[in-house]
Amino acid sequence: MNRQQRQQLFARLRAANPEPTTELEYATTFQLLIAVILSAQATDKSVNLATRKLFADAPTPQAMLALGEEGLATYINRIGLYPSKARNVIAACRQLIELHGGEVPPARAALEALPGVGRKTANVVLNTAFGEATIAVDTHIFRVANRSGLAPGKTPLAVERELLKRVPEEFRQSAHHWLILHGRYVCKARKPECWRCDIADLCAWPEKTDPFGAPLP
Repeated sequence: MNRQQRQQLFARLRAANPEPTTELEYATTFQLLIAVILSAQATDKSVNLATRKLFADAPTPQAMLALGEEGLATYINRIGLYPSKARNVIAACRQLIELHGGEVPPARAALEALPGVGRKTANVVLNTAFGEATIAVDTHIFRVANRSGLAPGKTPLAVERELLKRVPEEFRQSAHHWLILHGRYVCKARKPECWRCDIADLCAWPEKTDPFGAPLP
C-alpha cells in the first residue's frame, strides 16, 4: 500500500467516524487502566458488565486494594482468566499507591512495570488517557494491518513499528481506534464483510468476497 492509498484509507475511516474512542467504560485514568488489564482475552462487553458494579463500589486504587483478591474476584469472575487478573490488579493497585501516590504514571516504563501491564495495555493508556500517538496492536489490528497490506508484520511489535512509520501523522492519534473498530465490526476474522467495507478497493487481501462468496475485484 503506497502513501497515497494510506492517506485515503484513514481519510475514509475518519469521515465515517470523526471521533473514535475505546468501547471500554471508565470515568478516570485509573479505571481505564483496570478495564484494559481486564480486557485481555475478553470482550469489551464482558468487561463493561463487570466494571459497572466494580467501579461504583471501588473507584480508586485504595478502594480496590481494600477488596483484596477474593473480594475483587467476586466482581470479575465471569471474565476469562479472572484469578490471575484479580491478583495482578490488586498488586498493581498496591504499586500505584506505594510508588505513584495513587496516580497512573504517564510514562511507558512505569506503566509496563505494573503487574498485568504489557506493551499493548501501556499503549492504550498512553494514547487514550494521555494523548500520545501510540498504536496498541491487538488481534484485530494485527489482522487488518496484514490483510490490507497497510503494515504487514509477523509479530504485534513488528506491526506496531510499521504502523508508526506508515500512518500519516495527522491520523496517528486516532489510528488505533479506527483500526480496532474496523477489525471488530467489518474485517472480522472468520466472516469479513468486505462488501460493506469503506476501504475494500484499497485493500490488498486476495480473498475479499461479496455477500454471496464471490471474489471482489
